[in-house]
Amino acid sequence: MFLGIHFAARSDVGLVRSSNQDSGFAGPHLLAVADGMGGAAGGDIASSIAIARLAALEGEAHGPDDALDELKSAISDAHAQIVMRARNDPELSGLGTTVTALLRSGATLSMAHIGDSRAYLLRDGVLDQVTTDHSFVQHLVDTGRLSVADAEHHPKRSMLLRVLGDIDADIPVDISVRETRAGDRWMLCSDGLSGVVSKDTIRETMLEVADPGDCADALVGLALSAGAPDNVTCVIGDIVDIDASPDGVGPPTASQIVGSAARDRRKPSAGGDTPAGKAARLAAREDPDDEDEPARDGWQRLRPWILPFVVLLALVGAAWGGYWWSQQQYFVGESDGFVTIYRGIPESLGSLTLSTVVEKTGVPVDELAPYQRERVSDAIRVGTFEQATAVVASLGTGA
Repeated sequence: MFLGIHFAARSDVGLVRSSNQDSGFAGPHLLAVADGMGGAAGGDIASSIAIARLAALEGEAHGPDDALDELKSAISDAHAQIVMRARNDPELSGLGTTVTALLRSGATLSMAHIGDSRAYLLRDGVLDQVTTDHSFVQHLVDTGRLSVADAEHHPKRSMLLRVLGDIDADIPVDISVRETRAGDRWMLCSDGLSGVVSKDTIRETMLEVADPGDCADALVGLALSAGAPDNVTCVIGDIVDIDASPDGVGPPTASQIVGSAARDRRKPSAGGDTPAGKAARLAAREDPDDEDEPARDGWQRLRPWILPFVVLLALVGAAWGGYWWSQQQYFVGESDGFVTIYRGIPESLGSLTLSTVVEKTGVPVDELAPYQRERVSDAIRVGTFEQATAVVASLGTGA
C-alpha cells in the first residue's frame, strides 16, 4: 500500500477584517495553517514567515525518524526570524502567529501545534479535535473552572497563552507523531472557522462533501454565512491509497499556498542569512608563537616538524576531499533574474567560488510565489542534476 494526500487549501479575509493575516499551505507531504496577529503590519508577516519556513519541507524525502526533527527545526527557524524582524523594526513589536502543521512520512504524520488553530481528524465517521487550544479559556476548561459550553461564548476566548512570537525565549510547541491510514480525512483551520461553525456542522460537511476543494469551499462558506468576524483559512487532506486507485492516477502534486503568504511581497527579509553571508564568517586562527630553539643535529632538529607536516598533509587531503565532494552536488539558485541550476555548493572561500552554472532555465524568479523566491534566494540544495530539474519543474507549476 502506497499512501498519498489528496489536498486543498482555501482562505478568505472574512466580512469584518480589512486584511488577511492567515496563511495556509497544502502539498503532497505538508499541511499547515498559521493565524497571524499583531496589527495590520505584523500578523500577516508572522504567518507568512512561518509558512515559508515550513514550505521548505515540501518535496523533500523525510524518513520516519527525521520528519519530526525537521518539523521542529523549521518552526525554530521561523521563531528566530520573527524575533529578528521585530528587533529590526520596532513597529512590528508584538507580532506573532499560531502554527498547526502536519508533515507526512509514509504512513506516519508528524504534528506541530502552538496557539488556537486546530487540527481535526475524521475517521470512520467520527470527528476528533486532535489539537488542544493554547488559550486562556481552554486553561479554565482544563482546570475545571469553566464548562465547554460556556467557553464557546466567553469574552476572552481569543486570548492566547502561547504563540510563535517576538519573545526571544524557548516557546513550548506541542509535538506528536500519528499513524494514519487510507480513508482518514484531516482538516486544519484557523479560529475564524472553528470559532463560528459548530463541530457537528463541521463533521456533517466533511462527511457529505467528498472532494477536498469543494469541502474546503463549503466550510469557508459556512463561516462567511455565520458572519466571519475573523479571517477564515481551511486546509483539507485526504489520506488515499494510490495503489487502490481504479485509474492508477494519484493525488495532485502542485502545492497550494493561500492567505497572506500567497501575496506578492517585494520587501526584503530583514536579517536573513544568505549562503554568502554564512561563508563570509570564517573563524580566525592564531599563529603559533616563534620561539628560539638551540641548534640540534639530525633527528632532533627534524622531529618537531614531523607532526605539523603530517597535520598539514591531513588538512590538504581533507580540503581536496571536501572540494571533490562539493563538485558532486547541485543546487537551484538565481542568475540574472532566472532560476538556475548550479553544480557545486552555494559557498565561496575567499576568491574561490565552489559552484558553476549548469543550466539557466526560463523561469523568472520574480514570477514565483514569495516563499519560492525566498527558497531560491537561499539556494535549494539537492544531490543530483535530475533532482535539481525536478525542483525547477515544481517551481514552474506555481504555488
